[in-house]
Amino acid sequence: MSTTAEPPIDPNRPSSARIYDAFLGGTHNFASDRAIVARTLELMPDMPAITRSNRAFLHRAVRYATAQGIRQFLDLGSGIPTEQNVHQTAPDARVVYVDVDPTAVLYGRHLVGDDPRAAVIHGDLRQPSILLDEPEVKDLLDLSQPIGILMVAVLHFIPDSPALSEALPVYREIAAPGSMLVLSHATIDERAPELERVADLYNRTGSSLLPRGCEQVERFFDGWVLEEPGVVPAPRWRPDPGEEAPDPSTFLMLAGVARKD
Repeated sequence: MSTTAEPPIDPNRPSSARIYDAFLGGTHNFASDRAIVARTLELMPDMPAITRSNRAFLHRAVRYATAQGIRQFLDLGSGIPTEQNVHQTAPDARVVYVDVDPTAVLYGRHLVGDDPRAAVIHGDLRQPSILLDEPEVKDLLDLSQPIGILMVAVLHFIPDSPALSEALPVYREIAAPGSMLVLSHATIDERAPELERVADLYNRTGSSLLPRGCEQVERFFDGWVLEEPGVVPAPRWRPDPGEEAPDPSTFLMLAGVARKD
């Protein structure tokens, strides 16, 4: 059992994890979340396709990491681990899911069940010393071996701050050589007017959305060695053979994978 305190679930306050679940067609969400989804669809009707594109990137990136020998993952800001989640994509790997949203933790634990290779804990990625000291992390992950650190569609919900700037290098420092960072992030470089309206909608509900430019996203990889093709629109990161050319409307997410030498 996690030692971190879990705040109560407030169904009347929209949650970014539950909103994401709703865009994926999930059922782990409330009326307050669906109201934001409906308003977002008025502003950006293709948001479900963008969300699915990001989830498909996660699936490909985890497959790529396992092909490189990664057998354990720390999924930071995991949301609700529903379809194409990490422990389904890499069933032989050990996975710890981390989210600050108590709903994501509650439903995540239900979905993971009694799988001995997976755990879900409540925590904030800006507090690595606390997260890395959790019993589930110590029991499941061996930090002396390469690990996949996942930050998929999470950092655009976190404002710039000293806490974030100090936390990110910690994950690189604790990772063994051969470890990989998998990251995606909403970008303001495409369809800025639409995305700014969506961000304003999120921000007015108390769920911050902070798209960043490509150069800012690339800085999150400082100290890591980017794998080809670098930081690119999510659908263009190593698409599966024979996959159809992606719709340009899905290019709101930048994505990349990097390795620690």
